[in-house]
Amino acid sequence: MKAAIVDAFDRVPRYGDIAAPVPQAGEVLVSTRAAALSQLVRAHASGKHYSAGKTLPLVPGADGVGRLPDGQRVYFAFPRAPIGAMAQQVAVKASQCVALPDDIDDVTAAAMANPGMSSWAALEARAHFQRGEAVLVNGAAGTSGRLAIQIAKYLGASRIVATARKPETEAELRSLGATDFVCLEQTQESLTAAFREQIRLGVDVVLDYLWGPPAAAIIDANAGHGSGEAARRVRFVNIGSMAGASLPINAGVLRSSGLEMSGSGLGSVSNEGLVQIVGKLLRAAGPAGLRIDATPVPLADVEGAWNSAAADRIVFTC
Repeated sequence: MKAAIVDAFDRVPRYGDIAAPVPQAGEVLVSTRAAALSQLVRAHASGKHYSAGKTLPLVPGADGVGRLPDGQRVYFAFPRAPIGAMAQQVAVKASQCVALPDDIDDVTAAAMANPGMSSWAALEARAHFQRGEAVLVNGAAGTSGRLAIQIAKYLGASRIVATARKPETEAELRSLGATDFVCLEQTQESLTAAFREQIRLGVDVVLDYLWGPPAAAIIDANAGHGSGEAARRVRFVNIGSMAGASLPINAGVLRSSGLEMSGSGLGSVSNEGLVQIVGKLLRAAGPAGLRIDATPVPLADVEGAWNSAAADRIVFTC
């Protein structure tokens, strides 16, 4: 069968032939229709992600959309290595497939699943978000952040604070549902002050896609002064680290505030749990009017499209 094949972690995948997988007990054979190129997939293909396999050759792709032997259209995730989603056929645990609603097409479903799951899982499984709470999306200008705004709005957030480096993104982020905006292009001191004001106005959950200095400013903004009153509970959930992989944390902030820190990603939520969350997301996409920009590309063109700088999410089609 045809597939995108990684022969070396320092080279982009090539289009070629590889033996089709044979389903094992509890698995189904899925004929792939669409598989998105995400940062997670790129990290897997380069061997840099903490969950990446090290045996070559391999086929990249964490998830996708396809059809079961009976013709049912499904979203699937975590196909059995080394054959990932960017192949004409994959072997997947039956528990890691969910039926797709008719009101979402293959390319949109494949494009939306991973970035949308990142915030839905963080809100539901990690922060235990409740309707009416306020959400701060740190790093809202990217694909995942834009969906996070829309999802938080759909789930009933009372206030949504969006952050981004470029002030010109504010209008678009507000059109997606953000009620407040913080520009990240300012001194660390003034940024911390801006976040302190947002926390004073009310923030219950932080969805952090950046880590690094912007996250440090949010953490420091929570510091209290031992006023005698219990500080407001703030659940900080890290999802990504686009602004840096590490930062120092002043222990006094944790002792003097209502800050609770956790992360959301592969390993913090079960694979089956993530698939069920994506099922909720894709069923909600139509009613919620969720939007994502996606560009379909034939899988045969994988080598040329792999390092594309296009703003739209690339989805390889079989």
